[in-house]
Amino acid sequence: MDGATFGTDLKRTSVLRRVPAFATIHVVPARGDEGCVCAFEMPVDGSSIVVEAVSGRSMFLAPGDVFLATPGYRESTRWVVGGVPPGGLVAGNDYWVLAQSGVVGELVGDSPLEKSHLGRVKYLGTVRGDDGRTPRIADFAAAADTGAGDTGAPVFLVVGTSAEVGKTTAVIALLRALRQHGNGNLVALKATGTSSFAELTTYQDYWAAHVFDCVDFGLPTTYPSNREGVDRVFESALDTCLSIPADAVVVECGGDMIGANVPVFLGCLKRRRSDPKVILAAADALGALGGTKVLQDMGLSVSLITGPCTDTPTLQQRTQSLCGVPAVNLARGGGVGVLI
Repeated sequence: MDGATFGTDLKRTSVLRRVPAFATIHVVPARGDEGCVCAFEMPVDGSSIVVEAVSGRSMFLAPGDVFLATPGYRESTRWVVGGVPPGGLVAGNDYWVLAQSGVVGELVGDSPLEKSHLGRVKYLGTVRGDDGRTPRIADFAAAADTGAGDTGAPVFLVVGTSAEVGKTTAVIALLRALRQHGNGNLVALKATGTSSFAELTTYQDYWAAHVFDCVDFGLPTTYPSNREGVDRVFESALDTCLSIPADAVVVECGGDMIGANVPVFLGCLKRRRSDPKVILAAADALGALGGTKVLQDMGLSVSLITGPCTDTPTLQQRTQSLCGVPAVNLARGGGVGVLI
């Protein structure tokens, strides 16, 4: 199959952070499936976009740039919806960068919010590795030590009613509080949603010794909903995180609690930990009430509520009264220590 060879200095997006460097980058015009290492080209007459590099930093893709990324899916409730068409991406066709981490696919729709990563790109083909095969991010997934067993570390679970309701803020507050209470060996897992290496490095800044997201277990995102076999990915993630000798494991479910296959993950977690300490992030008091009831139906009790539903004394009191659960504004340094 004909193709093209590029220099090894091509820009790479963070979804490929576990893929090692190639001695040569040979691109063949084969169809691109989810997770394949693929080459894309920015239009020469277009505008620059901003994505995430393998280091986690923001990286400009300029007009005419050829870069490496992967096909994938996204079903954000606030940002972008899109995915891989049946049969995969076709060489020569245009697609869209759906996420800063470098997930590319057909665009179904997006919100009016400004998105620096969203741009049209041409699909060139799949990368042929040094062994002649097309590498996938799943080829470099973390290998769980299934024989190590569960070390029994307490689990703190952060879930939200939608995107952008303070889940990451809650994780940071938890990591800080755990550290202040003498817990030095912490594990942070972003279990669902879209990968973000910058988010993981932020967790490292707040003393998480081990950080993981879906890329570490072979997927660019945990979309689409009702994905077949996603439970095996979640079980692998839990095998890895719960086998590490740690003082605590902090888990964030990205997206909302009914999307990104979050219910499947919660089922996997509950079979291993029947009573994790659950922190719910919600936009308003009614959302907090609905989220609390949804989690109860899943067999999980909320220990603390946070997010914009606690931004003012009125909202905080209303949230706490409606839900019967302590409501704390963690963005303002509220008392997450009550959980520890």
